Amino acid sequence: MYILPVKQIASILFMFLAVPVAAQLTAPGSSAVRYSNYPDAPDVKDPVFVFCNVSGMQKGTITATVPEGSAVSDFEWFRWSDNTKNFSEPVKTDVAVLSSTASNLDEGGYRVKISGGFDTVLTGWVFIDRPHSAASLMNRTCDYVALNGEAAVDTFFYRNPANGTRLILPNKINFLWSSTPASSIPYPDLEIDPQTFSPPLENVTYLLQVSDSFGCRSESSFYYESIHVKADFSVEPQKGEAPLEVTFTDKSIRGTYYKWEFGDSRDSISTLQHPEPHIYYRPGEYSVKLTIESDMHCIDSLRFDKIEVEKSELDIPNVFTPNDDGLNDRFVVQKKSLRHLSVEIYSRSGKRVYSFSGDGETLRNWEGWDGNVNNSSAQAAPGVYFYIINALGWDDVGYDSEAQRGFVYLYR
Repeated sequence: MYILPVKQIASILFMFLAVPVAAQLTAPGSSAVRYSNYPDAPDVKDPVFVFCNVSGMQKGTITATVPEGSAVSDFEWFRWSDNTKNFSEPVKTDVAVLSSTASNLDEGGYRVKISGGFDTVLTGWVFIDRPHSAASLMNRTCDYVALNGEAAVDTFFYRNPANGTRLILPNKINFLWSSTPASSIPYPDLEIDPQTFSPPLENVTYLLQVSDSFGCRSESSFYYESIHVKADFSVEPQKGEAPLEVTFTDKSIRGTYYKWEFGDSRDSISTLQHPEPHIYYRPGEYSVKLTIESDMHCIDSLRFDKIEVEKSELDIPNVFTPNDDGLNDRFVVQKKSLRHLSVEIYSRSGKRVYSFSGDGETLRNWEGWDGNVNNSSAQAAPGVYFYIINALGWDDVGYDSEAQRGFVYLYR
């Protein structure tokens, strides 16, 4: 590996350090800097400084600085004149300084001649940028909201110092709609006048943000008071045996007028916000619809498709053990959706030892035969007993055939 001698390294460093750094223009407080594109002088790249006009009173500031190590110099500032088509309007002069700042500048071109300790001419352009935004409500109905947006950015022109022709400074507009709290706004950065068919159910503040290529921004907003409605409710329980008592709890938004259609008959309706629990007697599946209307006549509806009332069933055990151990202590049929039930139990000698007949609340509260003779304190002897059961389901299914006659074994 070859290593350069120390003297050669020092010589190279001196060559780099000996190259003078050019004087430069800077713009304290600017948001962006671009460079000129003169058709007849493509190698000349004068800085173009852009200041965001947040306050509405923004002015430009440019600082010219000679290279480090230079002697103090004189700075003469001039502004471009469209009348003379050159930099002919005096701005200020600083004598025997290393840097000079021209402030409180309006839009336009500025040139500073540096002479004395360091000689050069620097040119720069100043633009004051303030994008425009305006947000308002275009239209609203019960079903949608249409927003009205205005977005604009400034178009800036600088001059070709050679002939005074106008040259455009490219600029691009960007915008974005949003809301607080967040709500649906389709294509918020593509449509300046978006509309949503999922309107907010709560009051929101719509905000339009506009920005441009130079990072300058503008915001506009308005408060939107929602008029929209939503039908909503809960169902409890959703499934059970007949007669099934179902509670409907309203959870709607901005409902004033209500219509509940319970689905078990044409006349089975309620216009109360909080209807009484509804009883479904016949097994089957039912669809419930709630329609609401607001004071502003906005309407919405919701359908709950499946309340299931179970079919009637009857299942008869063939053994029970009334020994008070808490397990299988009673002869009780497993039933669903029965309208009526009667039970008669006989000993082998034909003596009736138990009977029950009931419907409604009596049937629901029936706990079965406890193994005592005719509800007395006398215990029936262990052995075989004969039962006769008749029942009718809420679906009009009758349980009165040979299948409902049989024997049950009592063990103690």
